[in-house]
Amino acid sequence: MPSSAMAATAERLIWPPGTADTPPGPVSVVGDFNDWQPGAHTLRLRRDGRRAVTVELPSKSTHSFRYLAAGDYWFNVESAGDHDGPNSRLHT
Repeated sequence: MPSSAMAATAERLIWPPGTADTPPGPVSVVGDFNDWQPGAHTLRLRRDGRRAVTVELPSKSTHSFRYLAAGDYWFNVESAGDHDGPNSRLHT
């Protein structure tokens, strides 16, 4: 029986995205891959002081995302190679 599962790729998203700002409280990556739901992909603190999360995404796809910190504070990734309005775009 053929598999209908799509190939996935693991994407590591790391905060801070090119900035020295580190907001207090939780930070989530929200996007079209998780219906923009805060807390679905919360970044965890790493030993180097940065925060990161790994998100499984379908291969050969494009996704819009942003970072959302506590207090409804949105962060953009200005260094992203592609944007969709205020959203950063990730190509797998």
